[in-house]
Amino acid sequence: MTPDKIKKLALLAILAGALSLAGCAKKAAKVTPPAPPAPASTAPTATLAANPSVIQAGQASTLTWQTANASQVNIEGLGTVPASGSRSVTPGMSTTYTLTAKGPGGTNDASARVTVNTPVASSTQPSDEDLFARNVKDLYFDFNKADLRSDDVPVVQNDESFLAQHSSIKVLVEGHCDDRGSEEYNIALGASRAESAKEALVQRGVSAERIRTVSYGKEKPFCTEDNEDCWQKNRVDHFAFDR
Repeated sequence: MTPDKIKKLALLAILAGALSLAGCAKKAAKVTPPAPPAPASTAPTATLAANPSVIQAGQASTLTWQTANASQVNIEGLGTVPASGSRSVTPGMSTTYTLTAKGPGGTNDASARVTVNTPVASSTQPSDEDLFARNVKDLYFDFNKADLRSDDVPVVQNDESFLAQHSSIKVLVEGHCDDRGSEEYNIALGASRAESAKEALVQRGVSAERIRTVSYGKEKPFCTEDNEDCWQKNRVDHFAFDR
């Protein structure tokens, strides 16, 4: 091999080595791209409703709620609850219920108010005399009669029921008549009418010691007109509260 060929081969070897080193250096300088960012967490959603929202004391209301993207759900006063559901509540007073939903994306709140209407207590209680006047009714009679009429029976039953429930109350039965006939006759007729009412009450269980009778005859009329309607109003056993 001539010296010129040897030189050429040496140059080719040098060029090949340089190219090889250049390729290695370029490959080592390559940069790896960064990983894509993780997707952001979605914030929780929450709703809470009360039905009915206005109740009377002692009644119940139903709380209904829905949440999404929450890992923990809590309702103040009820504690931890499922992500969605309903619960019956009976608050003793007006109450605002607050739901808190927590998740990787944050926290969200919802609230619902249940208004409780309480009856207004009366400042004064009715007296026995007031109750007597409201509940005990009078008995009416036919002309010149002292026996109870058929329509008097439910009235006597009602009067007896009230007196049985209020055993401390005593009653005065006043016998009255219309203005026809003599004074002496009407006094006797009024007495008979009063005794008829007393006997009816005693037969139904009211103690005779709680009942007094008196006859006013035609002395104290409830109506002074001269007609049948007026006379009927005066043919009566009037029940009065007896002290």
